[in-house]
Amino acid sequence: MITWLDPGDPFPPVECACGAESSTPGLLAASQHLDLGTLRQAYARGIFPWYSAGQPVLWWSTDPRMVLAVSEFRIHHSFRKQLARFRRAHHCEIRIDSSFASVIGACADVQRPGQHGTWIVPAMQQAYVSLHHAGLAHSVETWIDGQLVGGLYCVALGRAVFGESMFSRVSGASKIALAALVALCRAQGVLQIDCQQNTAHLASLGAREIARRDFCAHVELASNEAAPIWEWRPVYWNQIAT
Repeated sequence: MITWLDPGDPFPPVECACGAESSTPGLLAASQHLDLGTLRQAYARGIFPWYSAGQPVLWWSTDPRMVLAVSEFRIHHSFRKQLARFRRAHHCEIRIDSSFASVIGACADVQRPGQHGTWIVPAMQQAYVSLHHAGLAHSVETWIDGQLVGGLYCVALGRAVFGESMFSRVSGASKIALAALVALCRAQGVLQIDCQQNTAHLASLGAREIARRDFCAHVELASNEAAPIWEWRPVYWNQIAT
C-alpha cells in the first residue's frame, strides 16, 4: 500500500517503493502538499514528484536510476559542429538563472509524443520557482539574438544535481544547454546529473542506469558538499572538446 503523507510526515524508506513487478514501479508515497521543505527532503533522499492534473502529488524513487556521469557525456558529430558554431557566434550566449520562470513555463508547454498534457502543472511550477528563489533550483538557458530559444532547469543540493526538463524552440537548443550544464559541472567538481528515468534520447547522450542504493549513496555525500557557483563563464566550454 502506498504511504499517504500529511504535512510534516517523513518519507518512508525508498526501499518501500513499488517494485519492478508493479504497474507503478518506483511509486513510494502520495500527498496533497508540495512545499519547499518537503521537496528539499525528497531530493535529499533520492525521491522526486511526478503527477498529472487531477492527481494527488505522487512521489517516486525508481530502481534502477538513470544518471549522466559528466565524464561520459557524448557529443555526436553533427551536434559537435552545431556547438562549435554556437560558441563562435557573438549573437549566441549561455545564461544561468536569468529567466527561470520562463524556462519552466516553456518546459511545461512542450508537446511530447504519446503524452497528453504535462506533468509540470501550475502547482509544480510554483513549487520549483520557490526552490529557485531559495537557491536550490537553476536554469541553464540558450539565447540567440537576445531571444530565449532553449534551456533546462535542475535542482541542486550542494554538488548533487538533478535534471528535470528541457525545451527547444530552435533545433538543438536544449542540447546546447545540457552541454553547458555538463561543462559547468566538470569545471566545478560535480560528478553526475540525475536523469530520473531511462529514455533512448538520454542513453544516446551517455546516460546509464545505476542501482538506487548507489544513487542514494552519491546524493547523501554530494548534497553535503559545497555548492558550485551557478554562473556561466565561457571558459567552461574548454571542458568539452569540440
